[in-house]
Amino acid sequence: MKFIKPRFIPLIASLTAAAGFYSCAPTSGPAVNSNGQVNTVTAKSDLVSQGLAQFKSIKKQKSISTNATYNAQVQRVANRLKQTINIPNAQWEFVVFEDPIPNAFALPGGKVGIHTGLLPITKTDAGLAAVLGHEIAHVTRNHAGTRKAKTVGLAIGGLLLDQVAKYGGADTSERATLGTVYGTGTAIGYALPNSRKNELEADRIGAIYMAKAGYDPHEAVAMWQRFADYNNKNGGSATPAFLRTHPLDDTRISALKTYLPTALKEYKR
Repeated sequence: MKFIKPRFIPLIASLTAAAGFYSCAPTSGPAVNSNGQVNTVTAKSDLVSQGLAQFKSIKKQKSISTNATYNAQVQRVANRLKQTINIPNAQWEFVVFEDPIPNAFALPGGKVGIHTGLLPITKTDAGLAAVLGHEIAHVTRNHAGTRKAKTVGLAIGGLLLDQVAKYGGADTSERATLGTVYGTGTAIGYALPNSRKNELEADRIGAIYMAKAGYDPHEAVAMWQRFADYNNKNGGSATPAFLRTHPLDDTRISALKTYLPTALKEYKR
């Protein structure tokens, strides 16, 4: 993009990185309310088409697992979950990929991927339901689509600020410094906090989804505790909480415990 001067590119990059993909890789989908119920706004056909195309590409790039135990568990849990999650015109597909990184993701159209490295942590059907519910909640809440729009808005705001500084007499060095301060400030003060907020929201809605499917929401807390243990055993991260895209494990576990009474109201034993 020729109109963006080189000195401003770091600002755009920092904003994009701050509001880029979650580690659990959600993308856009229909919006739902706080109880995980789909609102009248549905996914646009282009978003669904993009999700289907992206999943097709992923299946070509990544090795699909032939582990019979893993595949049976994923399909068993998926069959219960997808009966409770209303994504209009969903073309459900749950695929286990050979990947040691504990991760999962959901794409518009009902496409869900699970890494083999995640299953030793989820362990039980209920633990897996907590993770899959969390990932699908990112889709139904349209977190990635909203994040993308906000990122563009922040970038445009930075460009406008740069032009104001330019016509106000600021030299190149001063404008570069202003851009850096703006990029850092918006990332720390806005983008990253919103990312952490989205993760906690996905935890809550995921607990609702698993409860409606007949899985005890208490197991979501147990699963995230196992995930915290995994992180601790593998070195964790020294990154301060305010610089993280995800909440601290203790924070999300505490938030889930607080939300349990609400989720338990949806629990169908």
